[in-house]
Amino acid sequence: MAVAEVSLEHLFRVFTMPEGKDSKLAQIEQHLSDNLADFLSQHVVTKVTSLEQIEQSFAEFNVPEHPEFVSEHAANLLEKLVANSVNTYSPTFIGHMTSALPYFHLSLAKLLVGLNQNLVKIETSKAFTPLERQVLGMMHELVYAQKSDFYNTYLHSANHALGAFCSGGTIANVTALWVARNKALAADGVFKGVAREGLAAGLAHYGYKKMAILSSRRGHYSLSKSVDILGLGREQLITLDCPTQRLSPEKALAFGKQYAEQGNKILSIVGVAGTTETGHVDPLNELADVAQELGCHFHVDAAWGGATLFSSTHRNILKGIERADSVTIDAHKQMYVPMGAGMVLFKDPNDSNAVRHHANYILRAGSKDLGATTLEGSRNGMAMMVYASLHIFGRQGYELLIDQSIEKAKIFARMIQSHPDFELITHPTLSLLTYRVNPQEVQQQVKADPSLSVKFNEKLDKLTVYVQKQQREAGKSFVSRTRMQTQAYGEQTMTVFRVVLANPLTTENDLQNILDEQITIASKSQNWAELTKDVV
Repeated sequence: MAVAEVSLEHLFRVFTMPEGKDSKLAQIEQHLSDNLADFLSQHVVTKVTSLEQIEQSFAEFNVPEHPEFVSEHAANLLEKLVANSVNTYSPTFIGHMTSALPYFHLSLAKLLVGLNQNLVKIETSKAFTPLERQVLGMMHELVYAQKSDFYNTYLHSANHALGAFCSGGTIANVTALWVARNKALAADGVFKGVAREGLAAGLAHYGYKKMAILSSRRGHYSLSKSVDILGLGREQLITLDCPTQRLSPEKALAFGKQYAEQGNKILSIVGVAGTTETGHVDPLNELADVAQELGCHFHVDAAWGGATLFSSTHRNILKGIERADSVTIDAHKQMYVPMGAGMVLFKDPNDSNAVRHHANYILRAGSKDLGATTLEGSRNGMAMMVYASLHIFGRQGYELLIDQSIEKAKIFARMIQSHPDFELITHPTLSLLTYRVNPQEVQQQVKADPSLSVKFNEKLDKLTVYVQKQQREAGKSFVSRTRMQTQAYGEQTMTVFRVVLANPLTTENDLQNILDEQITIASKSQNWAELTKDVV
């Protein structure tokens, strides 16, 4: 491997902008762009290369001693990294919430990296801070629809924030519940507040033994991280059974009252607007009533489903979200923005002050810096990507994308139901659904005698796992899998395929090919043979 000369002259060249289109750095940049475009245009999800093989390319643990030429390093990246990445742009990659991006984001990414703004402070961001505040205002209006006077007052207020940009839904959920905790255990003239005196002192002052967060079992794993980080303890994340895939308001209220009678406090009820596994939406309006009766914070995790609000046809699915004290939305999901664009929105602009911090050298009192009310310090300007998308798509553009995704999920559900050897497990509420391979003769026997489902379930699980692994390793398409309970199967937990239909490039033909591939893999497997021989 050729190494570059260790000199300031060489390093200066690395920092210097290309002098023209024919310069070496410009040629390298064009070469990388061309190879990336070629990779994204392929309708293959991954190359048939094992993770163990890839690890061999990244086995060296010493920091390189000598500089490497940019051209040589670029070639290595193309060979080792790009070629073995997952093509989330592929229309047959339908297993996760990461999807194809509008191509204009590649150009905007260059702008973002080139400017290298830090949104912690106006001194390192200037125009990016007002832009970020405007984007938060736009998303706040989408959720809460306050009057223009409200936004004229608070959009650029130094003493308020309508929300916070975050690296993702996890930090957004943690931030929302951090605010809820600090408000619930606030200073009152005698007690200095939980932020100063700590959780133990706060619980003792307010007379609570414990404090919990309440959600369904479909709640995101970030909630478990939240109770850990906030000092509540993981056992104080109370998750209730949800055989219908939705949190029951009656169960939530009953548990909340029982918990309070024991000298405890429900800090927050978390309603989910688009569960990770199935895309279901909790009854938000009813849960808002429960939160009001229990006197607790109401947070809605709409990381996935929040973009449904763009659709005049489907936004009613999220009825009641406007009553939430806080809402999480991930723009890097159904708003088609690159990874790292989460948001938490606060109904009350004063709520952000519950976690406001100052530092004399950077975050001074009275400044409009958003870093004073965010959990993360240094942040890049991902708000620019959301800003651009909101303008380039507009509400009507997003409406079309949301509507076609939901319709496509319904079409796929009908395709599954019409095939004798597939079983639809959860119908799509938004653009997610679950299903599994289940031979026709097995389905018929279980239908005649439901008690036999226990007998077949373990073997159906093995078949589903086998098919999903084989399809993934083949690399032509990808669906994910999960384990869950459903009302139809009572207490049984089953393994199912999980599909997310967000990529607008995915066609019905792609979906049919995925099903065909799955049934081919399944019918030739030993698992299939063992299942069907057990049929009486």
